[in-house]
Amino acid sequence: MNRRTLLASAAALSLAAGAALAQDVPKIAFVYVGPVNDGGWSQHHHESAMEMKDHFGDRIEIVEQESVPEGADAERVLTQMALSGADLIFTTSFGYMDPTINVAQKFPDVKFEHATGYKTADNVSAYSARFYEGRAITGYLAGAMTETDKIGYIGSFPIPEVIRGINSSYLHAAQANPDVEIAVVWLNTWFDPAKEADATQALLDQGADVVLAHTDSTAPLSVLEKAGAYGFGQAADMAEFKPTPRISSIIDDWAPYYIERVQAVLDGTWESHNVWQGIGDGMVGIGEFTGPIPEDALTHVTRMKEDIASGAYHPFTGPINKQDGSAWLAEGEVADDGTLAGMDFYVEGVSGEIPN
Repeated sequence: MNRRTLLASAAALSLAAGAALAQDVPKIAFVYVGPVNDGGWSQHHHESAMEMKDHFGDRIEIVEQESVPEGADAERVLTQMALSGADLIFTTSFGYMDPTINVAQKFPDVKFEHATGYKTADNVSAYSARFYEGRAITGYLAGAMTETDKIGYIGSFPIPEVIRGINSSYLHAAQANPDVEIAVVWLNTWFDPAKEADATQALLDQGADVVLAHTDSTAPLSVLEKAGAYGFGQAADMAEFKPTPRISSIIDDWAPYYIERVQAVLDGTWESHNVWQGIGDGMVGIGEFTGPIPEDALTHVTRMKEDIASGAYHPFTGPINKQDGSAWLAEGEVADDGTLAGMDFYVEGVSGEIPN
């Protein structure tokens, strides 16, 4: 074999080795419903993805797509990601559930992780956080802070996750203040700062002086700051609004889960599962308590956080009735996960109807 042939053979082997190496680097994809600078939900998924990327370095490749509407657009984006060689795709909004299942059926060798849904398949996992645990704490603080006995709640979509949050918030607000009332405004969007601001103002105009939000932007806190009212960080600490109007926050910490699941891909041990983690697991964080919180309320929520984390207290512990007064949970009875996962009713004391 002459020198030219040896060089050509070496070059071919080098190219083959490089191609094999490239194929050994998993491509991890993320799809977000909002922009990665929304200050809340999508930003925290993005920041967790970046933390995961820093953890693994050049052992993985990351691809992200932001502001993908739920529905047909999501299915198109997921299909393109699968076609482009993604090995694991995280779909980070409830409305991506059916698109995720549909695309997963077409690409059985691609693994999918869907946030906040409940449908799974051999190549689809579901993961979610027990946000209602955090809303028990912020709800109690809302009840303790209101001077008008009226709190407002901005709902995104009438899905079980959001309904659970409303119920948990009200039940614990009523523990702090039995006279409290809650008014809910539904927006049918996750991220629309203008609509969120208008809804906040509408609730203030109705007499609310504390507003909780289950949407993704910081717009509600901006309105509350100008009005001298109180609110809470949602999905992120929203620390720029400390010490008021932000009294505390529910912080989503997805990074440990992302690291765990990508490590499973690298190890070849990834399997489909359905997990639901909370304060005790570290997936739901509670932000620093700030502002003029009554001392007894601060003591109560500090203890409540510890009890939820340890399992000594469950936010849905009876006696609790449904909105129509019918019995749901007896004294001391704890709601099961199946009922909570599909919750489609208000508890007694919450007025209004859930949109279809």
